[in-house]
Order: sequence, then C-alpha cells, then structure tokens
Amino acid sequence: MANSPAAPAPAALACIVLAHEDATHVRRLVEALDPFPVFLHCDARTPEAVFREMTDGLPDRVRVLPRIRTGWAKWENVEAEVSGYRAALAETDASHVALLTGSDYPLAGPTEIRDLLAAHPDESFVHVNPLPWPEWGRDGGRARIRFPHWAWRKHMIRLPVPRRTPRGVVFAGGSQLKVLARRHASAVVHTVDTRPDLVRFWRRTWVADETFVPSVLSTPTLAPGFADAHVAAPLWWIGWDGTARKSPPWLTLSDAGALLERRTLPDVSQPQLFARKFATERSTDLLDLVDAAFGLREGAARSETPAAGVVAP
Repeated sequence: MANSPAAPAPAALACIVLAHEDATHVRRLVEALDPFPVFLHCDARTPEAVFREMTDGLPDRVRVLPRIRTGWAKWENVEAEVSGYRAALAETDASHVALLTGSDYPLAGPTEIRDLLAAHPDESFVHVNPLPWPEWGRDGGRARIRFPHWAWRKHMIRLPVPRRTPRGVVFAGGSQLKVLARRHASAVVHTVDTRPDLVRFWRRTWVADETFVPSVLSTPTLAPGFADAHVAAPLWWIGWDGTARKSPPWLTLSDAGALLERRTLPDVSQPQLFARKFATERSTDLLDLVDAAFGLREGAARSETPAAGVVAP
C-alpha cells in the first residue's frame, strides 16, 4: 500500500474576503493570496449570476461562507466577519487571520507575509483608537455609541434619544481591515457567542464594523492582554487623497508611484502588505505591475481548467 502523503504545514495566515461585486477581481485576489486558505463571503444581495462567476471552480483552499445580507454601515458586516473567524479557527491552524474586502490586493508574496507574522507569533496588527477619537469629528465618535442608529440607502438615521451603554466596555474605533492573532480572533467569536447583550447593543451602533471588534479587543475582560500584544500599525496602503468622501478612491496606474514607494523605501520599519481599492475596469494595468513587482500569481496561467473544491454556501 502506498504511503499517505505528508500533512501540509499549518498556514501562517488565513484570509477572510468580504465581497459583493466584480467577480473578476475577486478571482484575481484569491489567486494572489495563494497558498493561504481563503474564507469568501459574498453579499446575499449580489445577483446569483455574479455569485456563481465569483465562486464556481475555486481551488480547495477556498471555503465559501453562508451568505448574509450585508450593506453599508450595517451590523451584518460584523456577522459576516465573525463567520469568517469562526470558520478559520475551526478549519485551519493559522496563527493569524486577515480581514480583507473584495476590492483589496496583496503587496507582498507569501514568504514575506509569513516572515512578518513569524516575527509576531501572538500579536495582532490593528490600530485601535479609544473614543473619543479626534479623527471622527467634533465628538470623537461618541455619538456612534450613545444614540441608536439605522442605515438607509447610504444615509444615517439617528434617534436623538441617548441610550444606556454597556458597563465595563472600553469603547474604541478603528479600520475594518486588520490582521488578528488567533487568540484575539477567538476572543471576538467568544464575545459574540456569550454576550448577546453586546450584540443587541451593536445592532444599532453606527458603522458597527469600525467599533465592535476594536471595543472587544480594548476591553480587558473580553480580550485579556491585548494592550501588550498588538502592533499599532496598519498593514494596508489606502489611497486617501484628502477630499471628503465616504470610501477611498479607486486606484489606477497613476497611483503606481505612491503605491510602490511605500513598499520599497529602505527605511520603512513596518511594511504595508495590502492595499485598496482596486477594480477590474480601473486597475488592471496597476495590478499587472503589482504582480510583477512582488511575484504574485506566477502560476495563474499554468492551467485553463479551474480546480474543483467549492464548498457550497
């Protein structure tokens, strides 16, 4: 009887991708993340044809998560994020879990990513900002927490009646994009499972995906030791251009200089390993340049037959 193949080494990184459109870019992103396992969530509002284009014939390292109806500024974005953590923790031995959107892209190959994570084996890469945070306006974001909110067609509806806030929680904010150490991702899942009062509260908190996880991590009773076990530096390069806008601008070839400069300067102590936002119709030339610069997707053209292994939602 032939010997069984050796078990693969545990992945250093598992990747959650939250997507809702541009199947071509999502497929390209999945290729660029090879060989890391990917947990892909596609918004339940996405048309079925786009969903199938996004997911049919994905390789075995990709797990398609059950679809949730997500949306701008909604709690359901946190639900999708947490479902990714839950699956990654259950199905991999990854030391870290990254949260990406379907318009992100790596700026580093797997060896560089593994080396960075190996240097921080039990630390998260996330910048949490205790509230009030001056960058969030006149009240520092406290109104997001204090008043009940609803999102409707990319508009904020705020009930101007203060509500009681949960005791013992250290409220904080930060970017949705992050890389969590395994134990911190586990703390987030555990909080969702054991604190239904916090889940109810955050369902009416404005842009919950920018405050729920930062607040959980910042609360010692929920994530013990986090304060001394994270790197307060973003791993994403985002092309903010100084204009008032609700989301970052799309990147094009004209952004290549600024994008690559940050990754190639010799005195940069903390490399930014991902960037956003990219779209097939706007960013293909830039993405080709990124692939060439960092050796991504080198095996993408070796076979025209897609691999099997989609896990149905």
